[in-house]
Amino acid sequence: MGKNKLQKFADITEFGNVFQYPFSVLKEKGFDMKGKWGERFFGNGNPIVLELGCGKGEYTVGMARNDKEKNFIGVDIKGARIWSGAKEAIETGLANAAFLRTSIELLPYFFEEGEVAEIWITFPDPQMKKTRKRLTSTVFLERYARLLKPGGLVHLKTDSPFLFKYTSETVKCNGLKVLAETEDLYNSEFTGAITDIRTFYEQQWLDRGFKIKYICFVCEPRTVYTEPDIEIEFDDYRSFNRSRRGGGQIKNNDSNDNLS
Repeated sequence: MGKNKLQKFADITEFGNVFQYPFSVLKEKGFDMKGKWGERFFGNGNPIVLELGCGKGEYTVGMARNDKEKNFIGVDIKGARIWSGAKEAIETGLANAAFLRTSIELLPYFFEEGEVAEIWITFPDPQMKKTRKRLTSTVFLERYARLLKPGGLVHLKTDSPFLFKYTSETVKCNGLKVLAETEDLYNSEFTGAITDIRTFYEQQWLDRGFKIKYICFVCEPRTVYTEPDIEIEFDDYRSFNRSRRGGGQIKNNDSNDNLS
């Protein structure tokens, strides 16, 4: 591990806007701000918005800068990535931005049911071979629905035709209300944070000529969530820091895969 990465790990332990807890501590003592993020950290009752897999926090910081009437929390397991966004938020005085270093599976330890207003998922790995690991699979939608307030929203931005198609079909299969959807965001009527904020990797996608896709839907509780029984073509290009894509189709019925 490089000295730079070690320094970043050391830095974030001192950052007042970064929270990280070993699972053993969470299991034994819990998280004392669960259900009280607004009161204990942000000092207001504004809506809480999560960005899952926030990476360097560019989107979290950008949204916090653009909308002071909401509180934004970037979530990622990689501390060296979070360092960038957390440092920028501190240096620019963004009191409505925070970061949580944890896995998405552990979110219920940090947030009370109904505590979150919106969830953003920006350019996740499409996980073409493992349905249950996709961040818009029914496994995750069920979790999101518990964390979200009634009428709570999920936003997905992706370069992946596979993940966009899968998400769109999953949402419709479960009767969730779609508020916005486009396969070519930057040639659509949508404006605001959706188009104004571009991460480093998003710009690389655009420079390579890929179309950015976007869908926003209301994530409501369901007694049973159903995976769409369809076949979707794999993406046929190599993505940044992801395994090779392409070469066939996948049928979304691998419900016995285990989360890791």
